[in-house]
Amino acid sequence: MCINRIGHQGIKLHHLSAPEAPPRLDFYASDGQPDGRKQRDDRENRQFREIAFMKIGAFPMPNHPPGRDFAEGHYHNLDSLEFFDQIGFEEAWIGCHYTVPREPNPAPDLLVAQALIRTKNIRVSPGGYMLPYHHPAELAHRIAWLDHISQGRCYIGIGSGSIPTDWGLFDIDGFSGENREMTEESLDIMIRLWQSDGEFEYDGKYWRGKRPPDDPEDLYKFHIKPFTKPYPQLAIAGFSANSPTLELAGRNGYIPLSLSFGNSYLSGHWQAVEKGAREAGRQASRDNWRIGRDVYVADSDAEARRKVLNGEIGDQYRNFWLPVLKRIGMLDTCKHHPDVADSDVTVEYMMDHNMCIGSPATVERKIADIVESSGGFGQLLITNYDHLDDLEGWRESKKRLAREIMPNFSRLGA
Repeated sequence: MCINRIGHQGIKLHHLSAPEAPPRLDFYASDGQPDGRKQRDDRENRQFREIAFMKIGAFPMPNHPPGRDFAEGHYHNLDSLEFFDQIGFEEAWIGCHYTVPREPNPAPDLLVAQALIRTKNIRVSPGGYMLPYHHPAELAHRIAWLDHISQGRCYIGIGSGSIPTDWGLFDIDGFSGENREMTEESLDIMIRLWQSDGEFEYDGKYWRGKRPPDDPEDLYKFHIKPFTKPYPQLAIAGFSANSPTLELAGRNGYIPLSLSFGNSYLSGHWQAVEKGAREAGRQASRDNWRIGRDVYVADSDAEARRKVLNGEIGDQYRNFWLPVLKRIGMLDTCKHHPDVADSDVTVEYMMDHNMCIGSPATVERKIADIVESSGGFGQLLITNYDHLDDLEGWRESKKRLAREIMPNFSRLGA
């Protein structure tokens, strides 16, 4: 199948061969134990059974190397989403940044809207809208419209923004927490609009909004509410230890997304979700918890390490993620032990301790380590990178993950 770049001359066409439907894989021998796998101890088995069915998804930031043509990168992202749909990924979340050259995507819903046309089953969602950068009335309509054209095939990720130059672009003092206050007010206005039956006014510290009275002759009126009632499922991401945004997710029943580089903070992330849920009288479900991680599957550990070290993942960590984390004092999120020196946190360290890379057996073991560290979660989100320089290897990696590795966790969780 040829992926057509309508109206963009000079952009290479990439050809996707529609993969065969995943075979029905029987991972259990006649004795009922996983074929070729060591039987796990009772404690680990209980952790797997806490989730009903571990699913797989993707989180394209989207990441691209410096200098990648914007249009070429955009349509590469679109190809990737179609590919994920073909191999059975459950969902994909599209990030949003304005002033990050390695993650250029100021309008995630444009990519989502195009992907909805290209795909059949995968749930493609903004991951998310940065609420301080939009007027709530405008964004409430934009989300409602996306919900209609997707017929409910989108979740809605929300955030308060975390990039200082993004804050500066919109003249927001994020260092004081102003962005978080703006997010809370924006949510209040949007939800009131979606649930309203009549006019109201909202006069907040940062935002003013209202539902005006209908025109007497019914020619003009507020009329666009979401397709999903009362509104689409919201999601929010957390990163820091005992993340306050994940506590907010638990309190409001939002989908919690853990954007973690390592395993050490995961238990604290879930504790934050549970704390928020308890305060609101809710019951938090691990089935709803998503955890992001880097994954690359190859025939051998050595091949996977070479591909990652010399490819886009290695470059992204070497020249962006690790310098950024060091600058903001967050390298501890990558460490398996607090005594590890900052200078020891390198791409090689990340491959050894945090990334799920290697042969199928190695990747399966590393995913099992995440399950054990976290206590169980519902969906593994694969960080998706620009892979135009390793198209065949990257896609083979994702097919092997979907077909050879994840069915084991699905069966164990059943």
